[in-house]
Amino acid sequence: MGRFTFIQNLFRTILPTLIALVVLVMVVAWLGGAFEAKIPPRESRPPLEKLTASEAKRVDQVHEVTKDYYHEAVGTLRAASRTEIAARILAPISEIRVTAGGTVSAGDVLIQLDNREFQSKLNQARGALDAAQAAVGQAEKDFNRDAELLKERAVSRSQFEKSSTNVDLAKARFDQASDAVKEAEVALSYTTILAPQSGTIVDRKAEPGDIAQPGRPLLSLYDPASLRLEVPVMENLALALSVGDVLEVHVDALSEDVEARVDEIVPQADAASRSFLVKVNLARSERMFEGMFGRLLIPVGTRRHICLATAAIRTVGQLDYVEVVDLKRRTKERRLITTGKLGMPGRVEVLSGLDVGDHVLLPTDGDG
Repeated sequence: MGRFTFIQNLFRTILPTLIALVVLVMVVAWLGGAFEAKIPPRESRPPLEKLTASEAKRVDQVHEVTKDYYHEAVGTLRAASRTEIAARILAPISEIRVTAGGTVSAGDVLIQLDNREFQSKLNQARGALDAAQAAVGQAEKDFNRDAELLKERAVSRSQFEKSSTNVDLAKARFDQASDAVKEAEVALSYTTILAPQSGTIVDRKAEPGDIAQPGRPLLSLYDPASLRLEVPVMENLALALSVGDVLEVHVDALSEDVEARVDEIVPQADAASRSFLVKVNLARSERMFEGMFGRLLIPVGTRRHICLATAAIRTVGQLDYVEVVDLKRRTKERRLITTGKLGMPGRVEVLSGLDVGDHVLLPTDGDG
């Protein structure tokens, strides 16, 4: 009897709590729409569009190809033969006969310096040479006279030896004067600066009226035929190259590839970049200039990938898409794709979004 009373009291205590909990659950379920009719989900993909007869004629198939894979090492075009033109003497510049971008041949006059001072020194040296030559003639004449007089015992031995010494001194002074003339002629020749080689003027660093100083560059000259690409190459790739290897270089500014031959591999790695400096000679082109950007294409193997016509790709913002065609059902649908870097003229690698054998719609000439 006592046990029954205990259970009855417990039930009376818990029952209100249970009823409140059930009511709360039903209210939450009602707010969540548990008692409302469900709307069937709609198809998330857009409906397929019909393929027209004209569109069916503008279809390209996705192919799988085997393509050589290259590593691109970037560098700068530099001239192997570059010369800084400088004066050898201190003199004002009278005339500069070339401009940047002009071509010259070896021996052409580039710069004319003021030569008046040097011409005057040459004239003085030549005058001194003439005087020294006359002195030699007079000394020899005196020597010959004293030699005859010595035979007749008309002069002393010491006088004869003095005449002989005077001849030697006169000849020594003549040699000094002759050297001075040659030195003055050389100095005068330095007032005309000639092109040491054929090439192109790339920089003009002085103007008429400036003072030319020994060792100070006035012009920069390089030979376009000596252009080459200098590029740092990763250690593992550089060690696989050899002098004489034929590679390709892509010059971005020209949008073209040119043949290149490995000319030099500097036998010292850069500790910071872990690379070797590789220098490759380029086939000569009138459109290439020193300082341009280039990419050395180093083959590292082959790879199979799928590709499609670049004309089939359309872009919306940052996304690329194509219209995939089902020729059996005569339908088309848009599909997002991801492209890669490989490819060939007119075609590009596809990384995702398409499979081999898929057909894509090509745009008309008027499509954007």
